[in-house]
Amino acid sequence: MKIITDKISLKELVEAGEGLFDDMVKAVVDVDNEIIAIGGGLHSDEELILLENGSRQEYLWGINIYYNLSHDDRVEFDSLINIRPAQNNRSRFIEDEALRKNIIEIVNKLIE
Repeated sequence: MKIITDKISLKELVEAGEGLFDDMVKAVVDVDNEIIAIGGGLHSDEELILLENGSRQEYLWGINIYYNLSHDDRVEFDSLINIRPAQNNRSRFIEDEALRKNIIEIVNKLIE
């Protein structure tokens, strides 16, 4: 697993997920620190590595990045770690549109 703090290429993204999934990489975005963990088999694995490195759980959101799709379509907001009734998110999908836009901005800033 890897924590992305600076821009990486699409090739590096693909390499991080090699052997796990055919066309996507699971990722967890820390919207407070604007960093991303990639390369885990589960979002909870990536969430843990971010927590161990000082992130706070309320800022961590699970996504899937489909590297064969365009920038506009490559992010899927689906993860079990997103189920947070206390934060008004009652499903696996990230329900807050502003939060989804923020996540896309972070992904596009860090991944070519």
